[in-house]
Amino acid sequence: MRVEGRGLIDRSKPIGFSFNGRQVTGYAGDTIASALMAKGVKLMGRSFKYHRPRGVMTAGSEEPNALMQIGTGDAMMPNTRATVQEIFHGLVAQSQNHIGPLDRDLMAINDLFWPFLGAGFYYKTFMWPRAFWEKLYEPIIRRAAGLGRITRNASPEHNEKAFAFCDVLVIGGGPAGLMAALTAAKGGADVILAEEGTHLGGRLLSDSQAIDGVEASLWIADMHKALSATGRVRIMTRTTVTGAYDDGSYGALERVARHMPSKPDLPPECFWRIRAKQAVLAAGAHERPIAFPMNDRPGIMLAGAVRTYLNRYGVAAGRNVTIFATNDDAHRTALELQSAGVKVAAVIDSRADAQAQGDYRLIAGAQVIGSKGRQGLREITYRKGSRTDTLITDCLAVSGGWNPAVHLSCHLGARPVWDDARQFFLPAPGAVPGMTAAGSCNGAMSTDACLREGMNAAKDALKALGLAAPRGLKPPVADNQAGQCQTLWHVPGKGRAWLDFANDVTTKDITQAAAEGFRSVEHMKRYTTQGMAPDQGKSSNIAALAYLADTTGRGIAETGTTTYRPPFAPVTLGAMGAFAQGHGFAPERHMTSHAALTARGVPMIEAGLWYRPSYVPIAGETTWRQSCDREVGMVRGAVGVVEVSTLGKIDIQGPDAGAFLDFAYTNTFSTLPVGRVRYGLMLREDGHVMDDGTTARLGENHYVMTTTTAAAGQVMAHLELVAQGLRPDFDVRLISATEGWAQFSVAGPLSRDLLNSVLDQPIDDASFPFMACGVVGVHGVAGRLFRISFSGEQAYEIAVPARYGAALYRDLVARAETMGGGAYGMEALNVLRIEKGFITHAEIHGRVTAYDIGMQKMLSSKKDFIGKAAAQRPGLLEADRERLVGLKPVAGDGVLSAGARLFSVGDPQTRVHDQGYVTSVAYSPTLGHMIGLGFLRHGPERVGQEIVMVDHLRGLRTAVTVVDPVFFDPDGGRARG
Repeated sequence: MRVEGRGLIDRSKPIGFSFNGRQVTGYAGDTIASALMAKGVKLMGRSFKYHRPRGVMTAGSEEPNALMQIGTGDAMMPNTRATVQEIFHGLVAQSQNHIGPLDRDLMAINDLFWPFLGAGFYYKTFMWPRAFWEKLYEPIIRRAAGLGRITRNASPEHNEKAFAFCDVLVIGGGPAGLMAALTAAKGGADVILAEEGTHLGGRLLSDSQAIDGVEASLWIADMHKALSATGRVRIMTRTTVTGAYDDGSYGALERVARHMPSKPDLPPECFWRIRAKQAVLAAGAHERPIAFPMNDRPGIMLAGAVRTYLNRYGVAAGRNVTIFATNDDAHRTALELQSAGVKVAAVIDSRADAQAQGDYRLIAGAQVIGSKGRQGLREITYRKGSRTDTLITDCLAVSGGWNPAVHLSCHLGARPVWDDARQFFLPAPGAVPGMTAAGSCNGAMSTDACLREGMNAAKDALKALGLAAPRGLKPPVADNQAGQCQTLWHVPGKGRAWLDFANDVTTKDITQAAAEGFRSVEHMKRYTTQGMAPDQGKSSNIAALAYLADTTGRGIAETGTTTYRPPFAPVTLGAMGAFAQGHGFAPERHMTSHAALTARGVPMIEAGLWYRPSYVPIAGETTWRQSCDREVGMVRGAVGVVEVSTLGKIDIQGPDAGAFLDFAYTNTFSTLPVGRVRYGLMLREDGHVMDDGTTARLGENHYVMTTTTAAAGQVMAHLELVAQGLRPDFDVRLISATEGWAQFSVAGPLSRDLLNSVLDQPIDDASFPFMACGVVGVHGVAGRLFRISFSGEQAYEIAVPARYGAALYRDLVARAETMGGGAYGMEALNVLRIEKGFITHAEIHGRVTAYDIGMQKMLSSKKDFIGKAAAQRPGLLEADRERLVGLKPVAGDGVLSAGARLFSVGDPQTRVHDQGYVTSVAYSPTLGHMIGLGFLRHGPERVGQEIVMVDHLRGLRTAVTVVDPVFFDPDGGRARG
């Protein structure tokens, strides 16, 4: 019910929304949970396994019960916490995990079979009969698994991602966070203050208390103004810091427009990557539930949540509220309810010496041992000494104390530290470099202590930044009473006692897990599914491990915790992968020749993220083979032009550039003369081939490395690792120059003639021999020229700054066409390289060695290089390894297939008799038949033998002859000119 005079909602703005097809009206500022509770709705969902009725338990992102499906159509989103989702006009919300109406769920029959569905039942039940698994068990389990529904189509929502940088990141906008942000800003630091809720203030918004003699809400407003006035604080409400990562990196999810109707100019969510030099963790604490028999009914809530709904939303969780507590803090709930005119039936305190703080009935030294009410709480049973009694109540506010929210401090692998005196875990000092915990998440359980810790944490951050703490700033005066608390994890009694409400894990499940040997907290978690629920252990984890500790006779510190991992709160995949849709998922990279090619109707194919021409048809050609065959003949007989800008280009400079390349490549580059190019082979640390390519020496300390298109990014990252991690002693700098230069291959017997028509200074064999390089003028523009060949013909690669690429390509092609040549595409390029036995990543696919591709002589014995020791392992040098060979069909019209397997003649064509595989195939117009490259056991020793190629997928079986991989011009005379 609504309570007049309470809450931060705007009662002048009613908002209508739909819940399970029924229209409900709330107010601006309401969440789904608060709006439904105001209408007396208690039943909001069903539990995962037993389908028991579930209602609101908390008031934040730790909510395990009230999970909703919101939205319609393809924008529908499951597992949204009703306690977080703000209402807006047109919001459609549906409860989850039930068949039929929510109050008459057909799957509630599961609860009758609970004795058979305990911990690990799925490991034991579905083993026999074996034949039932595929047709019966698995389909049933798959239909029952999971919470909520997703659509088959992609969501139409478009989220965003963004990056932010700051000196100090303050995580949490409660009293500790506010004080930390103000202190850091006044000390000269740039601050980001991230608060998960809609307003700053944290728990101050849930309690009626004064700070510096004024109401807490007024103090919060003053702090908001003071923070804004500094000009150094970015306040980000509705923003959850979800993870802590290396080097001061944090992930954060901002709910930009999730609280309003869809707007085309606003994303629903934005995922932030924040880099902070220092951080203050002021994440607060989570209230503990108490496991007592039948503690899962709708209407049983946490005491702090009851206060939150009263003071933030103006909603009473019940008309006749009972409180079951182990601490002084929960008594505030009774006082707040009474002051709002809500009846408090009693406060049941487990402490025998508990004292009432107001005019309400106190039952000290008692414990709740049961409850009644199927779809809403009606009655509880409590025990005091040997006497039991009942109370009529429609809401039970439970508080077993508070657990500091240590999660973010554990994301880099640190474990929290158990404080035995206060009976909770605390963040380990230094768990996240540069992060300091303050406030309730650091064990400070009074407002005064939170304010002081926030200020001190900010001062530590300022000191680490080399900034002075602000003078004259003092923490305000506030409540300094933390109160007393008794530890009570579990109340014995008849009936099930829930620990994990969403996953239906009870104390009996923990007992069973321990009895069956799952005594490790990590094993127990997986056996029972405890803590895997939507709250990720926030409300259930500590109680479960404490119960496991009691069951196994160990202390809590010895038992330990499970591993806390990101995200702290759920993150939609659409937000984390923002922009990764359509072209954003696979961005199109266009070469400088793209416009010219598409204007001619050239079909483009994907090569990584690049789009390259497949073939370049001319009038009269109706198939790709006609174009490809013509282009191959054009390159072999005249001249062809193709853009090769997609090849990785890495500029390497410095006094140790040569030594750096010697270490990265298997062969030597420090002895390469200036003005020359050398082919190089690069290994991974495990001795397998990573990439190959050419490197040109343009100056004494200046090299340009060319990588394959497929491995450009991988090689760049690898070289950065070498420079920064393996050999930081080398004085060398490197940068990717791939996008900076447009590069074109000009190949064929007339290639030099074509180039001389565009070069400022003509070249010849004497001035520019094979494997030469240098700076040239191209129509007055400074460019680079490399005499290298990927076709086996006399060929050059000419490079100019990318802004001139489109013009140069059009010019080269036009000139080539007057010489009987023209543009060619990837199909012809592939044929040309296979005819010459040149490899690409079809061959160096990550599982081959230099020995496999016949390049073992390139492994220098005179120097060290990456992968040298690993490459010499006996297993990588055995003669029966699959090694590179050429393949041609015995019959001239025989068909070869990439991916096909190779078998010896007469052997069964099964896996155990497999001899190798085919990597690349093409029809060679030069030779008049198909050719291929592949890997064959004892390959080079089997040249001349006949074997069988089998492609089971395509139904091909072809007799082939093993030949040398170089089919055309084996001595290389045509390339040398």
